[in-house]
Amino acid sequence: MLETTIAGSLPKPEWLAEPEKLWAPWRLSGDALERGKQDAALIWLKLQEDCGIDVVSNGEQFRQHFVHGFLQHIDGIDWEKKTKMGIRDNRYVVDVPTVTGPVTRPKSVHGAEAAFTRAHTRHELKFTLPGPMTICDTIADAHYGRRADMAMAFAELLNAEARELEALGIDLFQFDEPAFNAFMDDVNDWGIEALHKAAEGLNCATAVHICYGYGIKENIDWKQTLGSEWRQYEAIFPALNESRIDQVSLECANSKVPLSLLGLLKDKVLMVGAIDVASLEVETPEKVASTIRDALQFVDAERVRPCTNCGMAPLPRDVAAGKLAALGKGAALMRDELKGK
Repeated sequence: MLETTIAGSLPKPEWLAEPEKLWAPWRLSGDALERGKQDAALIWLKLQEDCGIDVVSNGEQFRQHFVHGFLQHIDGIDWEKKTKMGIRDNRYVVDVPTVTGPVTRPKSVHGAEAAFTRAHTRHELKFTLPGPMTICDTIADAHYGRRADMAMAFAELLNAEARELEALGIDLFQFDEPAFNAFMDDVNDWGIEALHKAAEGLNCATAVHICYGYGIKENIDWKQTLGSEWRQYEAIFPALNESRIDQVSLECANSKVPLSLLGLLKDKVLMVGAIDVASLEVETPEKVASTIRDALQFVDAERVRPCTNCGMAPLPRDVAAGKLAALGKGAALMRDELKGK
């Protein structure tokens, strides 16, 4: 009961990449870079296990970015042809690479890292992949014409990748879809359908992660515009509850999401974000337990998986480690409390 996990990314050690920065360039190259990625994954696996995290991941130590780490190995993308594009419904504007032809996956993208990670933990292992809609909101299209069509093309590639990784021993696939909070109509029209295509034929558990983004300035500023209640989830939870995805990961710690909305996901396992990734303050175990307790007003304990709100890549390493410890201890407090009832 109350098995813990993390949303995805963890900070990279300063010897591997520039700390506290998204898109941080690698500080190693060649064989040394591959060994460095493996060493970083081993560090975070050990720390997660020490902190009482039940379903672990490699903290995305093998990739610079949660989306482009997959896209960099896909054919049909011109990385020199940059297109200025508004991301997450124009929350911020950046120059992105452009899809110029049919997208194909010449070989497995994450197979080597998945096999390495599986070999070094006996815990249940979670692996994150970018969701089809979020991919399409992170890269420009000069070939497909419709975002929905491009999403389906990428969903087929994600599905082929996930099937190969499942054979290597992955227990849970999480598709990261922060774009679900920006394009609610599209989620209902084709976003969930694309998600189903990405998860088709998998026998292991599947999850979708939706949140209000990394703790970076653009996201923090956007949150200030959302009013006293954040009700974006309300528009998509009914369809998600009817979906074939097993679990939903969402932001609850220090957020203005009305937790009553969790009642709309009555048939899903919920990864309840109990760690604020937009703050340098390390939660106390009691604070974590309080967030879990609040969620339990609307969700049966058997369906709750305490988690982080989002990835922690931009945080200082010691802060992220402290938050992991708080998550593990807070969940343990709630388990003891529930056993005592």
